[in-house]
Amino acid sequence: MSDDLRVSALSQSTPTPFEIAPEAEERAALADALGILGVRKLRFSGEVKVQGKRDWLLTGNLGATVVQACVVTLDPVTTRIDVPVRRLYMANWVEPEGDEVEMPEDDENEPLRDVISPRAVMAEALALALPLYPRTDGAETAEAVFAEDGTEPLRDEDTKPFAALSGLREKMQKGS
Repeated sequence: MSDDLRVSALSQSTPTPFEIAPEAEERAALADALGILGVRKLRFSGEVKVQGKRDWLLTGNLGATVVQACVVTLDPVTTRIDVPVRRLYMANWVEPEGDEVEMPEDDENEPLRDVISPRAVMAEALALALPLYPRTDGAETAEAVFAEDGTEPLRDEDTKPFAALSGLREKMQKGS
């Protein structure tokens, strides 16, 4: 199903509303594309309106319930996402040249094309809103200890800035 909005058909005087609530099959395909366990609920609604003389502004709200694998236990973690979404489609966009391009400070600006796709914006906004390291309640990473036989293993607390001073203090207290 296409929810694409042809820019030439958009009203210059009144905002064009949209609402997208994908069915289970599309949510499953999106979850697969994002590498997550599932998207239980997904809704994206908002409007597109003229901004200035030639630019277009898409504003909306994304609501989703997603299921990801816990980074520690791999158990399913359910997260509710509610985020505002804003994209400014600019008619005077200048494409960067060269092999290396700096990331612009404002990642909400995009070049204006013939079509604005709220569905594509929804998928991108969902990908950006996903928790990077989902964890089940109480899940903690265990400390890994590696050392050769007969040597003292290096532990996490040994790498902390004042660990050496703490060890020195303990030696001094034992010596007194």
